[in-house]
Amino acid sequence: MTSAVVVGAGPNGLTAAAVLARAGLEVTVLERAERIGGASASMPAFGDQAIIDPGASGHPFGVTSPAFRSLGLEQHGLEWVHADYPMAHPLPGGRAAILHRDAEQTARELGVDAKAWLRMHAPATEDPNATAEAILGPLLRWPKDPVLLARFGLRGAWPATLLARTVFRSGAAQALFAGSVTHATLPLGHPLTSAFGVAFGGVGHSAGWPFAKGGSQSIADALGRVVEAHGGRIETGVDVTDLRELPPADLVLLDLTPRQLLRVAHGRIEGLYAKRMERWKYGPAVSKLDVLLDGPVPWEDERVGRAGTVHLSGTLAEIAHAEREVARGRMPERPFVLATQPSVADPERAPAGRHTLWAYAHVPHGWPGDASDAIEAQIERFAPGFRDRILERRPMTPAALELWNPNLVGGSIGGGTLAGTQQLARPVLANPHRVPMPGRIFLCSSSVPPGGGVHGMSGWHAAHAALKEMGVHAS
Repeated sequence: MTSAVVVGAGPNGLTAAAVLARAGLEVTVLERAERIGGASASMPAFGDQAIIDPGASGHPFGVTSPAFRSLGLEQHGLEWVHADYPMAHPLPGGRAAILHRDAEQTARELGVDAKAWLRMHAPATEDPNATAEAILGPLLRWPKDPVLLARFGLRGAWPATLLARTVFRSGAAQALFAGSVTHATLPLGHPLTSAFGVAFGGVGHSAGWPFAKGGSQSIADALGRVVEAHGGRIETGVDVTDLRELPPADLVLLDLTPRQLLRVAHGRIEGLYAKRMERWKYGPAVSKLDVLLDGPVPWEDERVGRAGTVHLSGTLAEIAHAEREVARGRMPERPFVLATQPSVADPERAPAGRHTLWAYAHVPHGWPGDASDAIEAQIERFAPGFRDRILERRPMTPAALELWNPNLVGGSIGGGTLAGTQQLARPVLANPHRVPMPGRIFLCSSSVPPGGGVHGMSGWHAAHAALKEMGVHAS
């Protein structure tokens, strides 16, 4: 029987393992931590009073992920839960712009920009599954739906600041759009950044931005059950430091970023590929904060309390300034803050009457500070009295995030910046998953297309590329 070893049991490694196991390979997954999940793990916190997600929390592409849908994770214990609203964006003055799971309702509340909002997001709103299929993959391929991709591309190719100011007349629509764009962790003046706003907003309208019931760990656990249901084995507490120490296998897939790849290869990668790995840029980082509250966040606009995700940075101009400063290596006074309210959608994550809030601020790569005060200030700005509700805090600086998960180099959560050539050549343009060294070795981490996010697509594409090279049919 053809054998495969997968190093790393994050969502991408587990997705790759599931694909290989379903294709009939004898699969072994090796994970350094004592529990699978990678940056999609969950843990008890605050004296075991609550469940928190140290890494990813809300999952805009969870429901629509082609990998997750194909693997049937709901049949293996995963349950998606939704807040009333996918996302809210508080604005100066006390009101908020709301992203509804209804494009028409979102548009109506944007008033003068209603028609423009609907036209802008139409491709992703009309068919979120096809949108995910179109954008969550390598760019050098023939798309299944060229017309959809062309419609999407006409909007997405623009720099977000230019498009928002040209198409939308109200500050509410501009800010709501810009907040979704910041998931790219790029300055909003960069080309192609509008694609993130269109995709995240449109998918939110139709599929929502759900949470995994019980914590993001539930996604990894469901993937693990798929692997084991097809005969695969998962071993935890195994720290792979040298690829030469791996058990014999016909195929090796690595859920590692370039820095970890070079470390375990021990000089056996040479030439231009090695130089590319050495020069790989990880991009801006995050500084994270989890809090336990004695009640709901006292948002000025009460509707924000019903949203799963909250973008906190005010106006388009404020967001653009903060992201530009971070890209230049400077910590802004008011950073972009992304918060989720998991217990709004999944009350069992916190004791009765209490709530959890998960938040991070965009900060420069490797920033040595703790952004907790800035995060709290941004929330307090739109929810006066927030600090008075805090019972306990659990901060994680960029350094702490990397210590917890070495793939989060310098606190960067996307496996590498999308700036410059790294959006197209990830890490190389042609055959991006294949590692040029002896044996069949493939990268399946967020450092290969389509990049960061808990959707499993980097592992999905890597596994299919490996099977194709081996002449094995994927089931």
